[in-house]
Amino acid sequence: MTNAQRQALIILRLREKFSPHRLEVIDQSDEHIGHSGAQDGAGHFDLIIDKDCFGDLNRLNIHKAIYQVLNDLIPHEIHALSIQLVSEENESKTSL
Repeated sequence: MTNAQRQALIILRLREKFSPHRLEVIDQSDEHIGHSGAQDGAGHFDLIIDKDCFGDLNRLNIHKAIYQVLNDLIPHEIHALSIQLVSEENESKTSL
């Protein structure tokens, strides 16, 4: 699977499960060339997602929910995933 295919699959799964207003998946794999995790071909991605689509879940449970949806892709397709939650209400960012 290519990183573009991985990126599309991540977007598809998260849209289907959570229907976020904002969702971005940024492929950062090129920045990790030579890194031990990059040698197996698995991707490094930054995820920006609207936290409002998770209702009253706290940050830890949002993190768990996202990883549950993507669990079968880790570590073979996704080596690293950075998650940023954004709120449509105040446009502030919170890193997980």
